[in-house]
Amino acid sequence: MEQTVQVEQVEQVEQVEHAERTGGRGGLRIRTRLALLHAGLFLACGAVLLIVQYLAVNRIIGDNQAVITTVPATVAGAASTVPEADDPLLTGALLARPAEPYGGVVSGLTAPQAAQATTFAAARFVDFKTLVLGSLVGQSLAALGAMALVSAGLGWWTAGRSVARLRTVTAAARRISEQNLHDRFALTGPEDEIKELGDTFDAMLVRLERSFAANRRFAANASHELRTPLALQRTSLEIPLAEGRVPEDLRPSLERALRATARSERLVDSLLLLAKGQQGPRSYLPADLAGQAADAVDAHREQAAAAGIDLSCDLAGAPTSGDPVLLGQVAVNLVQNAVRHNEPAVGGRGLVRVSTAKVGGGAELRVENTGCAVDPAEVDDLFEPFHRGAAARLASGRPGSGLGLSIVQAVVESHGGTVRARARAGGGLCVTVRLPGPRAA
Repeated sequence: MEQTVQVEQVEQVEQVEHAERTGGRGGLRIRTRLALLHAGLFLACGAVLLIVQYLAVNRIIGDNQAVITTVPATVAGAASTVPEADDPLLTGALLARPAEPYGGVVSGLTAPQAAQATTFAAARFVDFKTLVLGSLVGQSLAALGAMALVSAGLGWWTAGRSVARLRTVTAAARRISEQNLHDRFALTGPEDEIKELGDTFDAMLVRLERSFAANRRFAANASHELRTPLALQRTSLEIPLAEGRVPEDLRPSLERALRATARSERLVDSLLLLAKGQQGPRSYLPADLAGQAADAVDAHREQAAAAGIDLSCDLAGAPTSGDPVLLGQVAVNLVQNAVRHNEPAVGGRGLVRVSTAKVGGGAELRVENTGCAVDPAEVDDLFEPFHRGAAARLASGRPGSGLGLSIVQAVVESHGGTVRARARAGGGLCVTVRLPGPRAA
């Protein structure tokens, strides 16, 4: 159910992005184009066949004109006068005679009567030929149109069968992300181009999964290995300073080194936490964002009061599932950032609002704070590792390494949720985290 909701959300986003790229112009789907192509090719071939058939019938009729245009050889009671060209008596007399070609002299008829009979037969032959060819073209066009519709229907049906597995590839491509690279297309069916495409994607996913896993292991292992020497370095600096065995002229340098070591330790811890967040929870346990947010607020309440920041809460139940430690770190990072990157509002004091709620069957955590103005175009960049924004980069004395929101995004996405941030009109940010509801046991 959760994957279905996520796929629908991705499809809606892709449809909006496609509409923005194309200016709202719709395009024919490949199944429709294949059906129209099938019908078009059938019409073209049918038109060629109709032309060939028309020319063949026209030639056959012309070659057999002598057979078609015949008159009787004798006439019982031949007329003594020449009838008019359209005289029915001539027609009746001709039909009562044995067959004889019009081209010769018809016995029993005078020369003028024979000439008139030949002219009459030739005119009737032209009418006969026009009637036959006109009927042939009309009936053939009607049959061609009907068969073109049948061809379009058959093309639609066969194209649907052909692209059915492409829909499987599309759905799997939308479903697979960095958090579930272990999924595969696993197409079945004949060894055709579509199955070859799916197998190629599967092989690519195997390489990507190995690469991502190697990078995460490297970050985690490097962070873990760096903790020990940094701890030894900090201890080596703290002991002489605590025992007073450091000359006064060297004390400032050692203190700066100690602060740098502490900052390096925090950075290593953040990198290790980021690697754990990207790996996702090992097991899904019940959790409530309201409790996580309450603990984060209590931990930073004194710091907020000392900085002149009003910290308010509106915590309703927001049950979810996942790693409670990682979810707690999400709340801590958001509240910590909201307090740390804050500036007084119009009333002279800063403001941080923390709220949780159950929204649409899922859990939501929202943290909003006052602060310096943030360029809306730069908001998405704040989730990049080590990116702290222009204001934070200019304030060199401000703590932080730029990994807070990166950790939040990694943890939330590994739990199947989403995180969005927007710049407030009066300065500061509003960050919203949404996670799926509790998983069934």
